[in-house]
Amino acid sequence: MNEESIDGTNGCNKVRTGTQNEAALLALMEKTGYNMVQENGQRKFGGPPPGWEGPPPPRGCEVFVGKIPRDMYEDELVPVFERAGKIYEFRLMMEFSGENRGYAFVMYTTKEEAQLAIRILNNYEIRPGRFIGVCVSLDNCRLFIGAIPKEKKKEEILDEMKKVTEGVVDVIVYPSATDKTKNRGFAFVEYESHRAAAMARRKLIPGTFQLWGHTIQVDWADPEKEVDEETMQRVKVLYVRNLMISTTEETIKAEFNKFKPGAVERVKKLRDYAFVHFFNREDAVAAMSVMNGKCIDGASIEVTLAKPVNKENTWRQHLNGQISPNSENLIVFANKEENHLKTVGKPPTLPARLNGQHSPSPPEIERCTYPFFPGTKLTPISMYSLKSNHFSSAVMHLDYYCNKNNWPPPEYYLYSTSQDGKVLLVYKIVIPAIANGSQSYFMPDKLCTTLEDAKELAAQFTLLHLEPLVQH
Repeated sequence: MNEESIDGTNGCNKVRTGTQNEAALLALMEKTGYNMVQENGQRKFGGPPPGWEGPPPPRGCEVFVGKIPRDMYEDELVPVFERAGKIYEFRLMMEFSGENRGYAFVMYTTKEEAQLAIRILNNYEIRPGRFIGVCVSLDNCRLFIGAIPKEKKKEEILDEMKKVTEGVVDVIVYPSATDKTKNRGFAFVEYESHRAAAMARRKLIPGTFQLWGHTIQVDWADPEKEVDEETMQRVKVLYVRNLMISTTEETIKAEFNKFKPGAVERVKKLRDYAFVHFFNREDAVAAMSVMNGKCIDGASIEVTLAKPVNKENTWRQHLNGQISPNSENLIVFANKEENHLKTVGKPPTLPARLNGQHSPSPPEIERCTYPFFPGTKLTPISMYSLKSNHFSSAVMHLDYYCNKNNWPPPEYYLYSTSQDGKVLLVYKIVIPAIANGSQSYFMPDKLCTTLEDAKELAAQFTLLHLEPLVQH
């Protein structure tokens, strides 16, 4: 790092003098041999380190560090993070004042080192009473594009995205559950780098940009949750997608049993996807290899290993990518379904029974009040501009869900009956956008004593039975 860089970075530092900062950083650079430069509001230490040859480390090697004391710098931080392994690059976000912005990104040379940093340094007391947070950094290179005309083919979408944005590597498109000649109204666009994806997202601002005369929806695709290799080595359940609606569980079981009779334990099918359980993992892996790409009832199927759900975190996820707890306890690798999902790798799990042994607990949502000070600036917004984790009620979630998919609002129809002198209530919900499909309405199998409970239960039931389960 040259003197000009140091002076420009720390000349206005209110905590340590420029001379003190300069001396500490120069000492660190001399000790490690790393270079240091400041650009675009961040200070980069390394990237690459001295003597590095070859490409940068792969994705998954970077961690995000939060809650850093504002007067703490690389001379204190780097030695702490070196405990987990060799640092490829340390990026500390900087204010113009010379203080840091409270967070940084640390890229290690291997994924194992990054995981070790999370284990040993998350909630680490870096100063008395000051604890830092360390978690995986999501270097996202994929965008979700919604409201795409359903007649467009993959090649057309790919060509169009390459025309309007730079760095497009691939487009992921899935056929409709009911009409295999059409797409599902959305696609995932893969870019060569996070920067390319970020630039594309900035350009494709909803409301100002159109494709084929349609206003599109654009957002980050939510990355799939990582499952460790040891856990995946125990999986003996396959996820099968792109089935025909009419294909039965018996047909699926018979087809998967062909390569080895009796290998399949059971099959659970929902709409156009299914879980195929095997008695032995070896048979599941062999069947995946044999059956992937095969035709069943005229549909070319895709087969992958199912991913186990982290039960602890299942309902801590907000509705963006939320899945329901269920007897299968599975999510699936890299599959998307009918509605406009943002999530890659969080497909449907099996529906839960409400008010029963598989009844879900609500997501953890902060519900408290804060003081409203005179003069506080308020900005009018639409509820649909919020994230789904701002809602605690299933009724609100369902309304939000329909709006996100450009569907009309859900329609509620109230019914009553009497038991033991009590008036009991239940709602039937019709989703007009899909009412002509295989599911014309949704009605729970439980009755309630209050109107509010009946409506909430019906909304929960509907959300859990829409295919796939509720996500953005």
